[in-house]
Amino acid sequence: MQRFLSISSKSTSLKNQKQLHLPLVSSVSSATPKGQSCSHYFNQKSPSLGSRLGFDRVFSSGYFPNRVNLREHERNGNGFLRSKGLVGEIRNYSSETDRESIDYDVVIVGAGPAGLSAAIRFKQLCQEKNADFSVCVVEKGAEVGAHILSGNVFEPRALNELLPQWKDEEAPINVPVSSDKFWLLTKDRAISLPSPFDNKGNYVISLSQLVRWMGVKAEELGVEIYPGFAASEILYDEDNNVVGIGTNDMGVAKDGSRKENFQRGVALKGRITLLAEGCRGSLSQKIMKEYKLREKVQAQHQTYALGIKEVWEIDEKKHKPGAVLHTLGWPLDSKTYGGSFLYHMKDRRISIGLVVALNYHNPFLNPYEEFQKLKHHPSIKPLLEGGTVLQYGARTLNEGGFQSVPYPVFPGGAIIGCSAGFLNVPKIKGTHTAMKSGMLAAEATFGVLHEGSNMEAYWDALRSSWVWEELHIARNYRPAFEYGLFPGLALSALEHYVLKGKSPFTFKHGKPDHEATNVAKLHSSIQYPKPDGVLSFDVPTSLHRSNTNHNHDQPAHLRLRDPNIPETVNLPEYAGPESRYCPARVYEYVLNEKNQLKLQINAQNCLHCKACDIKDPKQNIEWTVPEGGGGPGYSVM
Repeated sequence: MQRFLSISSKSTSLKNQKQLHLPLVSSVSSATPKGQSCSHYFNQKSPSLGSRLGFDRVFSSGYFPNRVNLREHERNGNGFLRSKGLVGEIRNYSSETDRESIDYDVVIVGAGPAGLSAAIRFKQLCQEKNADFSVCVVEKGAEVGAHILSGNVFEPRALNELLPQWKDEEAPINVPVSSDKFWLLTKDRAISLPSPFDNKGNYVISLSQLVRWMGVKAEELGVEIYPGFAASEILYDEDNNVVGIGTNDMGVAKDGSRKENFQRGVALKGRITLLAEGCRGSLSQKIMKEYKLREKVQAQHQTYALGIKEVWEIDEKKHKPGAVLHTLGWPLDSKTYGGSFLYHMKDRRISIGLVVALNYHNPFLNPYEEFQKLKHHPSIKPLLEGGTVLQYGARTLNEGGFQSVPYPVFPGGAIIGCSAGFLNVPKIKGTHTAMKSGMLAAEATFGVLHEGSNMEAYWDALRSSWVWEELHIARNYRPAFEYGLFPGLALSALEHYVLKGKSPFTFKHGKPDHEATNVAKLHSSIQYPKPDGVLSFDVPTSLHRSNTNHNHDQPAHLRLRDPNIPETVNLPEYAGPESRYCPARVYEYVLNEKNQLKLQINAQNCLHCKACDIKDPKQNIEWTVPEGGGGPGYSVM
């Protein structure tokens, strides 16, 4: 994990002696062959810039640390600390009265597929053109990959372009798809349908492991990666251009007071800032509103789904590496869009999950409990029996597609990957498109810094790319299901088999997800079966498997815009839906001393899925970043 050393300047005067906080680069860890869990304990006695991540913490990571690159440092005549990196670049550190500031040519927020692809492509161009530009990637997870969760049947198209020799470089991509099935589930049956997915040449992978490998490749090119840094604010100049990001303060108590280990956040300033935060990125949302990026291209609102996933280890006799299964129908009702996936990975492991569109109507629906029901289906239960759950997690995903892509360029940077929303819904894939968007943004960024061109080149390149072609062909599948499951299947079949994406019309999405929630009086309460502890589990048990962890004594990162709405609106009108749509039991209604139900926020449970930021009926919950290093600790997701 990224940490900092605190060393003293060479002044012999005690009065003038200062502490300099120097980064240890880097923190990317490679996966173990079997993905075993390995705990890392960090104990720093002297507070430093790195200690702002939070120290004295244990993270179960599932991989071994790769290496740490120490860099040489020297003072220049202006009192700035200059850092000469291993690839020759010079970094300026300044100590301001407000906070420390570090300058880079490019700052990237998020070490996921899009952010790392952008960093790698940019550094490749630097090598090709013999240019010396610096790149910094900040990641709020404790480790690269710790917050990454996806199905994932991986299409290697973008990776083939980015790193053509990946097969020779020990990439964790080694389980080709061996079969591809599609079922319509009823309560007791599985009806086989023609599979619309063309997964020939694709691979069943762990995306969290893949991004760790990509992080190593980025470092080898000279990219500086800092996990444990949560980007909490956008920095602007006097002309309202973005000039970087600020990380949040560390060592702040729940009541807002400064603890003994308080450290001010750091300013990471870049000539270009790329936001690769993933679905519903908090800074990306602010940027889209600030610069009216949706309005600029008449994009529709984004639509979302919540994906809930477990990784199991099953009996070897039942394991079929590369087998892929997708389902529609049960346990969801016919008016709720969604489906399940079951992928056979390597080492007797399978990924199983349920995706529920967040425009569902019934406020009593509980996506977590629907997932527990799924595992008891007679066509799925036998596979899991005798197995063991290794990890649990949840994350939202974009489903708006072509209609919902905003203008991705803002003054001083761009939005890439799932922050913008490039998921191909009928393929159920977004990694390859996210990676390609990052590569295109990197090429535009290099053009700006090296050739004096404009970031609008990213938008032009995106619309001329295969990403845009894919999204355009797939644009009508998701909104077709606004009419229900069976009309959606019929319209999708027409699009896929007859029109082949060339229909003369484009469907529009329905209401935004939060507006789709009906009041409780229109529905009956749903009674879910109790977990059996064998196939189905309660939330605390699942949370333990997610390795999620937050410092309890910090301000809640889940904020209520109006603290009265839960008790005056959500509970009486919608029966408290936040207690059900959250897959981590962050929100609970409990009795207070007056025997009244009050909303209690268990922020330490948060999986950073962003469902609450999306689904709250009155948009009263704002998701913000907690202290860096907090959240889930995924290793095989």
